[in-house]
Amino acid sequence: MKSWESYEDVARHILRQCSKEFGLSDVEGKQVLSGESGTKWEIEGKGIKEDDAGFVIIECRRYTKDRIKQESVGGLAFRIIDTGASGGIIVTPIGLQEGAEKVAHSRKIETLILHPESTTANYVARYLRKIMVRITETMTIRDEARVEVVRAKSSDNKAE
Repeated sequence: MKSWESYEDVARHILRQCSKEFGLSDVEGKQVLSGESGTKWEIEGKGIKEDDAGFVIIECRRYTKDRIKQESVGGLAFRIIDTGASGGIIVTPIGLQEGAEKVAHSRKIETLILHPESTTANYVARYLRKIMVRITETMTIRDEARVEVVRAKSSDNKAE
């Protein structure tokens, strides 16, 4: 599995685990949505809003050197409009450029900051002012017992 595919899997896993934080009742996997324009859009995930209040498009960008550009968020904004989504969630290790943040805010696109080497067992993620951390450690516990048998002398075996 490629690193970006693993990143998408981890992002969906975290969004499922923390769904209430995002106002979601469920998170679906990668799929293709039909747009009002007549085109089809492949998305990394689909978040179902609580109380069946629509859905959000989940996009993951594991860019480790540059922040997400305005053009990229603009593309997500159009997919939201074209598919009738109520918003979006973009997952990235670094964040968005200034213009991209403005576009995201105008189209109800939330940002989840997720470390690029995250796994389902070990991750650090930030959403708004909340930090979500999961660290799994393996510990070996060893127990040792020693038994010493001491035989008591009986009164019949007394030395005289």
